[in-house]
Amino acid sequence: MEKFTAVLTVIARAATGVSFMVIIVAVVVQLLGRSGVISSVVWTEELTRFALLYLAAFGVGLSYRSGNLVNVDIVCEALPEKLAWLLRLLCAVITCAFGLVLVNATWLYVSIGARQTAPSLGVRMDWIHASVLVALLSLSLFAALRVVGMLTGTTDGKPDRLEEDA
Repeated sequence: MEKFTAVLTVIARAATGVSFMVIIVAVVVQLLGRSGVISSVVWTEELTRFALLYLAAFGVGLSYRSGNLVNVDIVCEALPEKLAWLLRLLCAVITCAFGLVLVNATWLYVSIGARQTAPSLGVRMDWIHASVLVALLSLSLFAALRVVGMLTGTTDGKPDRLEEDA
C-alpha cells in the first residue's frame, strides 16, 4: 500500500508540475505578445485558465495528504489520542464518500462538455471539465488511502508533513 501511495504521489506531483509549467509558458508567451516582441496570440489566457484548473485538480489530493488543504485540527489537538484518531478516521471516510458520491454528477457535467468547444483553443470542453472529475478522484483516492492506512495501522491519520514543514 505504501508503494502505491508513493507512486500516486509522484504521478500527482508530476502532473501538478506539468500544469504549472504550461501556465508559465502560456503567460510568458502572452507577455511577449503584449509587449510587441512577438505577434499577439489569443489562446494564452484560455490555456492559462485551463492549466490552472488541472493544477488545482492534481494538487488537491497532495494538499489533503500533506495537511495543507483547509486542515482545522484544533479540535483533534484538544482530544485524547484515541478520540482524535477516531475523528481523523471519520473525517477521511466522509471526505472519500463525499467525493465518490459526486462522481456520477460530475461525469454528467464532463459529458455535456463534449458538445462544446473552447473558443480560442478549439479544444472540446469535456477535456476541460474533466479537471473537476480529476479533483474529486484525487481527493477521494488520497482520503481512501488514509482510511486504509489507519485501519491497517500503517498511519495514525495525521497529515504527512513535508520535510520543510518539520
